[in-house]
Amino acid sequence: MSLTKEIARTYTDILREELIPAMGCTEPIAIAYAASIISHALGASPATLKVGLSGNIIKNVKSVIVPMTGGMHGIDSAVCAGIISARPDRRLEVLSALTADSVKDIRSYKSCASIEIYELETENAFEILIEGHNGGDTAVASLSKRHTNIVYVRLNGNDITEKYRSDDDIVEKDSTDRSTLSVEQIVEFADTVDLDELRPLLERQISFNMAIAKEGLHGEWGASIGKTLLKMANGDVRTVARAYAAAGSDARMSGCEMPVCIISGSGNQGMTASIPVIIYANHLKSNHDTLLRALIVSNLITIHQKTGIGCLSAYCGAISAGCGCGCGIAYLKGGRYYEIAHTLVNAIAILSGTICDGAKSSCAAKIAMAVEAGIMGYEMMASGHQFYGGDGIITKGVENTIKNVSRLAQKGMSETDREIIKIMLGK
Repeated sequence: MSLTKEIARTYTDILREELIPAMGCTEPIAIAYAASIISHALGASPATLKVGLSGNIIKNVKSVIVPMTGGMHGIDSAVCAGIISARPDRRLEVLSALTADSVKDIRSYKSCASIEIYELETENAFEILIEGHNGGDTAVASLSKRHTNIVYVRLNGNDITEKYRSDDDIVEKDSTDRSTLSVEQIVEFADTVDLDELRPLLERQISFNMAIAKEGLHGEWGASIGKTLLKMANGDVRTVARAYAAAGSDARMSGCEMPVCIISGSGNQGMTASIPVIIYANHLKSNHDTLLRALIVSNLITIHQKTGIGCLSAYCGAISAGCGCGCGIAYLKGGRYYEIAHTLVNAIAILSGTICDGAKSSCAAKIAMAVEAGIMGYEMMASGHQFYGGDGIITKGVENTIKNVSRLAQKGMSETDREIIKIMLGK
């Protein structure tokens, strides 16, 4: 099916919905966002809080450091930071309203507030329900399926949801249909779209994500995966690309306060899909507009894979983004649908099934390996080698293989997800 104007507009809308900035790991930030709604609605910090979370949210918040908290981590820290911020209008940059002086307020509130945290019984991987009480007032906020998707906000039983939704918010039921995505049409879109429509989003992605990658290489963050790789690089662009992508995660997972341009609701995926492509473009001295078009390929192919997998699962999202960046690199090197489709299938065959066991410092190492898989997928194709249908989960046709990954992640790994959560909670 050829690319119609309607489908091209859909792809543009998808990128506008996806390429948004966030400060810190997006799951604790989503909790902070919901908590900020509570304190804003009450007009005060609640004395008691009940915080219900889906298992996947608990998994992704348990170990990661929350920005602007002076190194605090965990669910209660995210809740308290959001309560003190009380700026839900900033959405996934809700903690940017805090200052260095806010740390003592967060610690003080954390020490005196009564916070009950429990796991929600829900089929949704992404679910947040926070109830706050102050005096005789009660506020409740519910988020589901997406990081800023407000289901409802209630104050003393009265629905005040619309007060917290802005024209820029993407309500789940109104989000653009991602089922129209296909590798062939993504490549055609990247070739033909008027870049002026997307240039501001892509330039912000380059600026934000490269800045935090450089910070990860400059400062002391996490397990220093990026620095370790860069010492081994000896100018090899492949290793440099892996190092920069990992360094961004080193910083981000350790509470760095610099914003990241996310995709599929994830800063790690946003960095993995973009930073290696930028590094290769610089190495190849690619025309800047060619870089922007290659980023479109990488971003949309990452989103395409994640659409069937879901926002949160046992399947590591960095793997999808690593496969996407391999496709972006293939585009930079002159590849189009045939080359990109084979790059993607090869990359999928290498690391599919890598588990997500929450946001933490080791995510940087997984990103490094995901980028390696994407690049190897391209280099196999460029050398005339490929994996074939019948090799494991690989099926003839790139779209069929993507469907297999969705099936693996959603159905095959659902019990794996439950077991990971039990292990992490010591059950």
